[in-house]
Amino acid sequence: MLQNESVVAVFGEHQEADAAVKKLVGAGFTPDNLSIVGKGYHSEEKVVGFYNAGERIQFWGKRGALWGSLWGLFAGGVSLTIPIVGHIMVLGYLAAIVVSAVEGAVMVGGLSALGAALYSAGVPRDSVVQYEQAVKADGFLVIVHGEVEELTRARALLALGNPSRLDLHDGLTSSLSDAHYVAPVSGPVSATSIG
Repeated sequence: MLQNESVVAVFGEHQEADAAVKKLVGAGFTPDNLSIVGKGYHSEEKVVGFYNAGERIQFWGKRGALWGSLWGLFAGGVSLTIPIVGHIMVLGYLAAIVVSAVEGAVMVGGLSALGAALYSAGVPRDSVVQYEQAVKADGFLVIVHGEVEELTRARALLALGNPSRLDLHDGLTSSLSDAHYVAPVSGPVSATSIG
């Protein structure tokens, strides 16, 4: 079931995002209702990649420790390259929506696959653009999906990590009614579904 209510926190450092996710899980939020989005690697790195090792994923590269440590918390994720934004990792709830956007070529008003997924999860269009820009600038999104009452508690926990931005989206300002289907997805998009 698609949840159109969410809290989105933007963090500038991977350590902050990692701590926020672990704080939320420690406070009883289930990983099924969490997402994290950020750059997977930088092009100046020499070796970048990942592989399955049983139930775990091993990542190489500058942010390998972050993605590897969080992988065990989430049921799945996706690694993809989006025009303009670059290579990103999406773990958790939002990953399946991103995969659906890429596979079904569902685009919402010209947004990228990430933008369409965020919009589909109740994030207003103006915020979607700002979140994509934050990820492009090496920021991280930590997202909690659920009922407004729980999101109020999540927002208070996320605020303790001093995010650069912290928003509660009630899902009333966006809907899929203005989604339209295009084929193919504009620009080269490569995706690897993990999990």
